Amino acid sequence: MPPKLRKASLAAHIGCSVGWLGAVVGFLALAIAAMTAEDLQVVRAAYIAMDLMGWSALVPLSVATLLTGIIQSLGTAWGLIRHYWVLMKLLITVLATAILMMYMQTLRHLSDSARGTELAAGEILPNFSPVLHAGAGLLVLLVALVLSVFKPRGITGWGLHRKSSVTT
Repeated sequence: MPPKLRKASLAAHIGCSVGWLGAVVGFLALAIAAMTAEDLQVVRAAYIAMDLMGWSALVPLSVATLLTGIIQSLGTAWGLIRHYWVLMKLLITVLATAILMMYMQTLRHLSDSARGTELAAGEILPNFSPVLHAGAGLLVLLVALVLSVFKPRGITGWGLHRKSSVTT
């Protein structure tokens, strides 16, 4: 990959990744507000906002992070499956994106419940699920961040095979 294109793809990947991390932090704040608020309107608004944030920020940023990461790895010497840290980031991103996509159904249900006009105060119960998922998502994304910064050594079997075939 030419240097300018490599830098552009790296900037896109970092931007998407940081955006995803920030969106998870914002989502976690809404989830905590929904779980702890005593005002029914705050709870309703938080669930509706979490659904909106999920579809407009979390899902697009997770997919963009995955795609830009693949592009970045394939266009550089790191490769997609040559180094364990890159492979781990790929697996983390794929799993986090898949779990997010499945969890969006739960968010849709919470949001639809919050939109119900006949609901009384006790019918929208505080739900720990969004806090749990956002907290776990934040932890997973921080692990990916640490892997990106420290790049632990270790070449996969495929990377060793590729390295030996290049040197011979």
